[in-house]
Amino acid sequence: MVRLPMIPPKLSNLNSEFISKKHQCLCLLKFCASTKQLSQIHAQLQVSDLSQDSFLLTELVYVCALSSFKDLNYARALVDHSHNTPPASWNILIRGYASSESPIEAMWVFHRMRNREVARNKLTFPFLLKSCAKAAALGEGRQVQAEVVKIGLDSDVYVRNNLINFYGSCKKILDAERVFDEMSDRTVVSWNSIITACVENLWFKDGIGYFVKMRDSGFEPDETTMVVMLSACSELGNLSLGRWLHSQLIVRGIVLNCQLGTALVDMYAKSGAVGYARSVFNSMEERNVWTWSAMIMGLAQHGFAKEALALFPKINNHPTITPNYVTYLGVLCACSHAGMIYEGYQYFLDMEHVHGIRPTMVHYGAMVDILGRAGYLTEAYDFIQRMPFEPDPIVWRTLLSACTIHDVNDHTGIGDKVRKRLLELEPRRGGNFVIVANMYAEVGKWEKAENARKAMRDGGMKKMAGESCVELGGSMYRFFSGYDSRPDLMLVYLLLQGLNLHLKMVNTW
Repeated sequence: MVRLPMIPPKLSNLNSEFISKKHQCLCLLKFCASTKQLSQIHAQLQVSDLSQDSFLLTELVYVCALSSFKDLNYARALVDHSHNTPPASWNILIRGYASSESPIEAMWVFHRMRNREVARNKLTFPFLLKSCAKAAALGEGRQVQAEVVKIGLDSDVYVRNNLINFYGSCKKILDAERVFDEMSDRTVVSWNSIITACVENLWFKDGIGYFVKMRDSGFEPDETTMVVMLSACSELGNLSLGRWLHSQLIVRGIVLNCQLGTALVDMYAKSGAVGYARSVFNSMEERNVWTWSAMIMGLAQHGFAKEALALFPKINNHPTITPNYVTYLGVLCACSHAGMIYEGYQYFLDMEHVHGIRPTMVHYGAMVDILGRAGYLTEAYDFIQRMPFEPDPIVWRTLLSACTIHDVNDHTGIGDKVRKRLLELEPRRGGNFVIVANMYAEVGKWEKAENARKAMRDGGMKKMAGESCVELGGSMYRFFSGYDSRPDLMLVYLLLQGLNLHLKMVNTW
């Protein structure tokens, strides 16, 4: 018999006269802590003629696929080479792949189940759909849905919830809404799934609409609902709705944990209510790196650069929290607004050399913004040239905008270089031509400005209309530059025309 030297000593004294070999193996699996121990237990099953015991096999696969030291290749071999593998073992293997780095492998398990005519049940499909969602595998997920309908599980709430999540992950919101709207039986998770799908794909109006319907249907929003809705308020800048959600948390006595607190800080900060964000931040007993990052970014974006930079070193007082890429983005943003060039360089270097965070494109763009805002155009151009990857159009556009402010006559020649590169990368973006035309017009080069406008017109390009919004009665109303013929806006235009006429009459006196 194979010895198990690494198994806890108290189990080695198990009396086989009183405890069956099967029970011994189950106990050993309970204390199993490594692949080596697992293989030893598996060997005992083989020599004890227990390898075909379906319950033991399922437990073995469970440890193999879902433990902290999981080995999915081992689990896959166990399931595939067993002659009579129960459906539970296959389902556990699918679940293991759903939380792995190769989730699409769950489809291999699914096809093997079908080929071997293993019964699929309502526990098979939820994790299979999670795997497809994680891999954004739309075609495979639709195959799974067809199988769900085929075997009559399309009315199962758990399966449908995961279908909504799957379509949301694949950015197919209309499909997600159709699945939800056809549900006759819903849970809070169902509502959370459709609201999350809408919000994460920027369908904010639909997400808020489902939230209202959720409450009208008698469902109480839980913590997940509130976090997702606060995220929607953050993106929309809908401070009224965000405050109302906060009040609901207080009225219902929901404890402000780290996740909820961070969502509130982010919502208030992005909506411009930095004072409220600070208040929530200071009241939180537990914070994580996302909480600190949200507060730093909020301060930086609303003109409190010094406060943001003063907050950053305090993270080091927490031994379990270290800055991440978002934290450093907030710090660089603060340096940009405060005109702190050398400090920005130092933070940029500390990112990688102190905390091991490799700068991404957005961090390089922030450094270009720091240099460009301060008028260091040559340094910014050289910085772009030294980037370890090809700069994207946003980086070039950032520098071109700086050139329109600090070197409108293009004495350095950088503006012309940047303009050519930007138009090569985005020859169909109307906004680029507008920037170029405005640069020429600023220095009186009218012919070149007209040529840029003509190229834009001939190419059928249009600049995205300027947009503004106003919050009224808890709702957001959006306005775009240019005339809008919608009937509900006619009164607005008539009022504006009246005000314009009144101003002209006042000026004539």
